[in-house]
Amino acid sequence: MTKLLYKPFGMLFSVLGGLTAGALFKRLWRLVTGEEETPTATRQEYGWREVLLAAMLEGAVFGLVKAAVDRAGAVAFSKVAGRWPTDR
Repeated sequence: MTKLLYKPFGMLFSVLGGLTAGALFKRLWRLVTGEEETPTATRQEYGWREVLLAAMLEGAVFGLVKAAVDRAGAVAFSKVAGRWPTDR
């Protein structure tokens, strides 16, 4: 039952985490490179190095933010509900 109650909160946390991660990655890319646009695999003007570096950084940022948001959401839920979201 706890998992079912947590599901809508988990989905909301995931969406908010994705938006946060995207904004953080763009800001970080701009800070590191001074460029507004991030390289994508289909943009011809970028080489392999830029595309793969951008993908690696983006993956690291998304992974970090997702873990932080998921953990914070689970902790907050457990404080309100009195149980960890995955407890049976």
